[in-house]
Amino acid sequence: MASTTATYVGIFFLTGNSILAINRSRGDAAAVIFVLASYLSLTQLFYCLSWFEASPQGSAARDKARFGVWFTTTLLTAMFSWRVAAVMPWPVAAGVWLMGGSTIAGGFYTLFLYRPRGDW
Repeated sequence: MASTTATYVGIFFLTGNSILAINRSRGDAAAVIFVLASYLSLTQLFYCLSWFEASPQGSAARDKARFGVWFTTTLLTAMFSWRVAAVMPWPVAAGVWLMGGSTIAGGFYTLFLYRPRGDW
């Protein structure tokens, strides 16, 4: 588990960057909403990761935290893919969506389907 100091420094840095991004985006409601949604999703991801690490192996709480981690990473991947693909030509945008979808599918496989030998 990461140290508490490093966690607080990371959250402080994330909060500061989000405030600066919102300040630079004044007048552009879509950009402000994107920054806020990203910030809230990242803080939710940190919460789910700490919940996952603190839960005993094989518990229902750990399974719920695992789903929370996958859901928030899926949400973040989709949001960032959408923003990047919007400014790219269509062949590159298709590649961005393909990579994002592959990341989501790979995360689902790793978190829910894959079992190392001996864990069955």
